[in-house]
Amino acid sequence: MATKKEKMVKKMVKKKPAPVKKVKPVGKVTHYYAHIKVAIVKFNTKVKAGTELYFKGATTDFREASKSMQFDHKSVAAAMPKKQIGIKLKKRVREGDLVYTA
Repeated sequence: MATKKEKMVKKMVKKKPAPVKKVKPVGKVTHYYAHIKVAIVKFNTKVKAGTELYFKGATTDFREASKSMQFDHKSVAAAMPKKQIGIKLKKRVREGDLVYTA
């Protein structure tokens, strides 16, 4: 006779995983300045400053809010499409890493 806990475990195992939602990247890292920890990201959609971004690459996988965004050494409230924006980060990213909204 199976215990209540064993029955619950069997039910959990039988459940199908949630469908994976296909998400398009909002940008791509084009350069990274390690000495000042700033990533240059070319965006393909509008992204507001303060938005939490998800950086994903071969060795990169983290989330961070975009607190400081600059274009031509001037702060901007939002990154416009086709613009390359500098974002101050705490962790390292690499050229070619994709950027998603979290």
